[in-house]
Parts: sequence; C-alpha cells; structure tokens
Amino acid sequence: MTSSMLPKFKLKLPSLPDRDSTSEMIAKAMVHEVRGRVAAVIGETLEIEGMTAPIGAICELTMTDGTTLRGRVIGFRGVRPVLAPMERLSAVSAGDPVRLIDRSAKLRVGPSLCGRVIDAFGDPIDGRPLPPDLVAVDADRSPPDSLDRPPIDTILQTGVRVIDTMLTCGQGQRIGIFAGSGVGKSTLLGMLARGSKADKIVIGMIGERGREVQEFINRSLGEAGLARSVVVVATSDRPAAQRVSAAWTATAIAEAFRDKGENVLLLLDSVTRFAMAQRELGLAAGEPPTTRGYPPSVFNMLPRLVERTGRTTKGSITAFYTVLVEGDDNNEPIADTLRGLLDGHIMLSRALTAQAQWPPIDVLESLSRLQAHLIDADMSATVSAARRHLAVYRQNADLISIGAYRSGSDHNIDAAIAMREPLKMLLTQQADEIAPLDQSQRQLTQLMQMPIGALNAAMAGQNIANKNPSSATAPAPTAQTTGGQTPGSPASESQTPRPVQPRTPSQTAKDQRILS
Repeated sequence: MTSSMLPKFKLKLPSLPDRDSTSEMIAKAMVHEVRGRVAAVIGETLEIEGMTAPIGAICELTMTDGTTLRGRVIGFRGVRPVLAPMERLSAVSAGDPVRLIDRSAKLRVGPSLCGRVIDAFGDPIDGRPLPPDLVAVDADRSPPDSLDRPPIDTILQTGVRVIDTMLTCGQGQRIGIFAGSGVGKSTLLGMLARGSKADKIVIGMIGERGREVQEFINRSLGEAGLARSVVVVATSDRPAAQRVSAAWTATAIAEAFRDKGENVLLLLDSVTRFAMAQRELGLAAGEPPTTRGYPPSVFNMLPRLVERTGRTTKGSITAFYTVLVEGDDNNEPIADTLRGLLDGHIMLSRALTAQAQWPPIDVLESLSRLQAHLIDADMSATVSAARRHLAVYRQNADLISIGAYRSGSDHNIDAAIAMREPLKMLLTQQADEIAPLDQSQRQLTQLMQMPIGALNAAMAGQNIANKNPSSATAPAPTAQTTGGQTPGSPASESQTPRPVQPRTPSQTAKDQRILS
C-alpha cells in the first residue's frame, strides 16, 4: 500500500494563547501559590515565615475569625518578610495564613472616577460603587525620564491674585505651601481647586482629621470643584502603610490623566504627614533614625514622590504640596529638603493671619523659580517694583510705626509707605473669590504706574470716607447759591476761612522749647 492510498486525517489543535496572556496567567499562578503564615507580631508589623515576597508586595492575611486584612512588605528580618498592615491590626494570631496577592500595588483609574472619594486602595468611601469602565494601573511607577520633560512655558491660572501676580506658576511646576498648624493651608488648597484652569484635579488628604474631610469637600471644594476632582483620603487614624499608599495612589491617578494628554492639578495635603508615616514604617522595619528621628528611606521617597509629577510630552501635572513645619521652623528637615526639590515655595505667615490678611502669603519669603520664564519683561519689572516696595517698608517698619520717620527724607521709603495699603488691598482676597489672571496682572500694572501723590490723595479720600461714610454719600445741594451761601442760611465757616494770625516772639520761643 502506497502512501497515497493511506487515509488522511485532519488534526484540529487548540489555539494557543499569545505570549502576553501566557505570561499573565503564569504570574497569577505564581502569586496564588506563594503562601506563608504569621510568625511574630512586633508593634504594628508582622513577621511572615514560609514565603518570599519583594518589597512593596501586597499580601492578604486571614485571621481566625475569617476576616481578612491587607498589608505591604516593607522589609526583611533575616529571610522573613516584614508586613505593615494597611488596615487596623486586631485579632491576629501566630500561624494565621498569609498569601501574596500582588507583587506591586494596583488601582483602577478612568475619567469616570471624577467626582468620587476613594481610599488608599482605590475603593470608594462615598457609598457608591466604582464605574465599570476603569482600567488597572500600577500605583508605584518610575518618574519620567529627564529628556522626556519639555520646558515649562505656559502659565497656570490659579484664581488666587497674589499667586498669579507675584508668584506666577506654570503648568507642570511643583510648589510647596509651607506653614505651621492652623494658618490656612487647607483653605488655600480649596481656593486653588475652585479657581485653577486645569482639566482634572486630584486631591490627596493624608493624615487629616476625620471631620476636615467632609468640611473640605462641602465648603472648600464645593459641588463644582468636586465634579472635576478625585479625592483620595487616608485620615490620621489609619495605619501608617495606608497613609503612605494614599500619596502614591493620588500621584498614580494624576499620572493616568496626564498620559491621556490632560493638564492635571495635584493637591497633596500634607507631604509632611506622608513623611511621618514613612518614618513609622522605616523605624518598624529596623532602619536607623537620623535627622529628627527620620530614617534614610524618608529622604529617599520624597524625591521619588515629587519627580513623578511635572510636565511630559503627553501632558502635565502641576503639584501643590502642603508642608506642615514643626514649631513654625521653616528649616526643619522635611521643609528644608522639599525646598531643594520643588520649583518654588509659598510661605504662609501666622502674623498675616492675625492681621486678617487673606490669603496670608508672605510674598518676600516666597518664590516661584519659573516666574521669570513665564511673564514678559514689562510684567517682570512691575513685579520687581512691587517686591521692592514691600521690602523697603519691612526694613523700615519700626521707624515708621513709632513715627520716627519724617516724610520726604527718603523717596524710596515715601513710595513704600504710599504703596503699602494699595498693595495690601490688591493682594487680599476672599476665600470664595476667583480672580481672573489678566485682570489681576492689569490691576497690579496700573497700581505701579500711579504717581505717589495720586496714591496719597486716593488713600486720604478713602480714609475720610471710612471715618464719615455719610459725608461720602451725601448728595450735593441743589439750591442755587449766592456769594458762596445758601439763600436764607448763615455763612459757613468752611466757605469763609478765617485769616491766620501771626505768632508773637514769645509764642515762637515757647514752641522751640517744646520741640527741643
């Protein structure tokens, strides 16, 4: 029998998955096979035996009552992974099973996430389910390459007059808001969220008090601000690992929007509490304490967090980080480190808060490193002139306040005195007010071009009106006057001034003795 006479059979082989699908299935299988158990509980950390996991991996622990909690690997003791729980640690026993669920933190992101309030895991906490059209992204990404960062050359309108004029910011810039407790950092963030011209806003509330979350959303952010925002919350009562993860989550959401070509505003309140949470984790993992008790991992993570924002060829993330300075010391380690990492700093003054000047931004202590590249030469000269007036007044404030300065002695001081109140009025703004960028810059330019005499006359007229409001609004007399008098009325002393009588030599000598 020849081969041509043999029956022919067609074998139908099953289709093989592609390479990416196979790798994903293998990775999932490997993850679910990695299991261990609790060997020891030390403080707020767990030692796991019988499994290996990389730093940053997410594990799930099943307790004896059947409940589960998630944790992140933050280090090793010998060969045992050290797990920091991301939820409240309770009812944990030695021998409880632990399994590796992911080798890095993941979350789901999409445009429909706007208007939602989520936790550090990306789970909703506003009582509504997540939209179904979200896609998974890695929460811990590497910063963009330095050569993929184009120059920042476009102004970001913040709606805050003092920032748009004296501290102009650009799309993709990183700014720190430095202040002590109770000075008004969160309120300023609310103004930025409402007034900024950004496509999307991501707000990270790290280590805040629980009552402040609802207040910020309802009062500072408002319904219109929330509609284009994603709020990530990890309050002060949450475990340190969750507070750290919330900062990465907020940054990852902003990155996902930026990759879609949008200009994003990231508001992180506060990066100091992020550093404090990492200090807890670092010390628990066995790191040595260094400056003010902060371990080396804190100063390693701060640049990683900041460098993930900024402008790329796809879009931009403009980031404002609030920095809670301990004891109003602007040179404490976290504040000092961030000033060197950021593209500018805004200093809030407790003294200006006490004077009811809002926002309480100390212009002379604040700086936008990119302002000179964002505004033209004329506006730059205007801003420099305004800063000079503020600096001259501050240098001579003591002489002026006690009345020791004599008007006309120094032209620069005279100009600073004349400009002080108009500048203060221009840079003061209500918390619910949004100031257009063009209008703010035009008002500052017009103010700097006014003659000193005109400023003094305008302020004198305003002071008179403030002291006697009725005279400022009183209507002019409509009756005809004759010889400077109203018919049927006695002559007014203001209309007929009395001549000045010459002083006698004895009166002049007495005046000289008093002055001496």
